Amino acid sequence: MNEVDLLTLLRELDDLEWLEWPRHYDRGENAVLLGRLVSRLEDDFAARCTAEQDTQDSSEYGRVVVPADATVCGTRIVVCVSKFGSLALVCADNPGAFLGTDEPQAEGELDVADLAKVSRALVDLGYVVVPEELLECDYDGPSQLPHHVQWPTWWHRFFGIF
Repeated sequence: MNEVDLLTLLRELDDLEWLEWPRHYDRGENAVLLGRLVSRLEDDFAARCTAEQDTQDSSEYGRVVVPADATVCGTRIVVCVSKFGSLALVCADNPGAFLGTDEPQAEGELDVADLAKVSRALVDLGYVVVPEELLECDYDGPSQLPHHVQWPTWWHRFFGIF
């Protein structure tokens, strides 16, 4: 998807009444899908990946971590999964450690083949990968985000804490 299509999708998923999860949210379905993602990444990287799931008071469902020693550059890869529309974010080290994936690639912290493995797994499982650069854009949707968020971004809307 291009940036315009992704922004359209984010706006479509933005429901005023349902901030933490979408109207027809299925916790069990998300758990199964995350389990498949973990298995796929463990196979692709030949390493045990850790996962957190069912994050409380957050629109993020969970995270999967590919350990640093399984990557070419020695930097862990973190995949954040939203409770909304199977949105996913891929980061080197942690969200916010770098802006997007181009920066860590330029600095030798993220290998293009490792990123391709993660992206391919996500797409094969039906996730929509949203670049961190887009998620860091100012949120201009209709939902009232929590008061502790001073400068809301799309990341706050679909991966943030409530």
